[in-house]
Amino acid sequence: MAIEVRIPTILRSYTGGAKVVEGAGDTLGDLLTDLDSRHAGLKGRLVTDAGALHRFVNVYVNDEDVRFLGALDAKLNDGDSVTILPAVAGGAFGFAAAAAISQHRAAAAAISQHRAAGTVAHRAATTAARNAAVAAR
Repeated sequence: MAIEVRIPTILRSYTGGAKVVEGAGDTLGDLLTDLDSRHAGLKGRLVTDAGALHRFVNVYVNDEDVRFLGALDAKLNDGDSVTILPAVAGGAFGFAAAAAISQHRAAAAAISQHRAAGTVAHRAATTAARNAAVAAR
């Protein structure tokens, strides 16, 4: 049974860059297991350790939200089309990016503070040297 699965850009590193892959399975869970056998790690980005779809992932079977079709137990048929869409904001995909951005901002702030402190110290030393030179005249 062939089922077309549309892969979002953020997950294409798991499919070798493929926008669309084919899989098989009687349910969405079976399909994801089948895909994971050929595209290792893909299922882990979509399903929690508890075996439920991540909240930040939207999956559609023939344009119907699987949350209303039984989630991972949603029945699939030959020729169905499955679309995976990560949430635009937040979610686990966002957590890694947010953590990296937060670390970057903290490092940039530290560098900025260091530079500001260095600039203040440099100006103070320059002013003191200038004042000493003027006083020595």
